[in-house]
Amino acid sequence: MNLSNLRAPKKANKNRKRVGRGMGSGHGKTSTRGHKGQGSRSGSSLMRGFEGGQMPLHRRLPKRGFTNIFRTEYTVLNLDRLAELGETELTLEAFQAKGFLRKRNELLKILGNGELTTAITVHAHKFSKTAQEKIEKAGGKAILVA
Repeated sequence: MNLSNLRAPKKANKNRKRVGRGMGSGHGKTSTRGHKGQGSRSGSSLMRGFEGGQMPLHRRLPKRGFTNIFRTEYTVLNLDRLAELGETELTLEAFQAKGFLRKRNELLKILGNGELTTAITVHAHKFSKTAQEKIEKAGGKAILVA
């Protein structure tokens, strides 16, 4: 490969569609709007999901359940991931530095999947019952962060 056979990726140099610029352009006359009808009129804008008067899909499908808008989201970590790190003290800053937490104010919950062999002090917002038992059984501490 050299400079003489370099090419732009496909569709990188595609020009935008210019409508209403004469018959030779391929988008002349009706300017891709078709003949007559609601969509051909000036100023026409239809709501998202509009299906020409047919009942839209989002209204045809049944609605079920409930979404709690006040739900608290936790980032979850299992004990086997903590054991891999090989550290004795894990604070929220340490978790963020390792890339387990994306934002500073993210909530962290430790779950009990996996085994601990060394004593680890873990700081988190929440612990599952099994995680707390396993951490203390290994001689570590599970410290709740307010």
